[in-house]
Amino acid sequence: MRIVPDTNVFLVSVLPKHKYWWVFQALLDQEYELLVSNEILTEYLEKCVEKYGLDASEEKLDFLVDFPNVSLVTPSYHWQLIHSDPDDDKFVDCAVAGNADFIVTNDGHFKVLKDIQFPRIEVLSINEFEQLLLERRKIST
Repeated sequence: MRIVPDTNVFLVSVLPKHKYWWVFQALLDQEYELLVSNEILTEYLEKCVEKYGLDASEEKLDFLVDFPNVSLVTPSYHWQLIHSDPDDDKFVDCAVAGNADFIVTNDGHFKVLKDIQFPRIEVLSINEFEQLLLERRKIST
């Protein structure tokens, strides 16, 4: 399963004591492939530094890009589908270029993607993503 988490999902998943740590733990356990672009990594770093400080943020992101189930995607086209917040388009571009199964987000700006037939991009909330992972774990045991 290939996913593109938006920045808010990423930010809440990197703290071991946070209730959404399971997202990062599932990455560590290689339960999914994380797709990122340079533009997304830049935003992750920028927001992590704002929230957690420079040293902790650089350490997390340096570690992240060395994972075998993290893929750097280079979008060659900008779809410009999220007119209400064009800054979110980087996640769409990465998802399309990387053939992602889902964008994981709780951001309402992504709801517009449900009405777009091409390119077809599935969006899951963080809770829906958790349910999907739980179902997959049941199937694999």
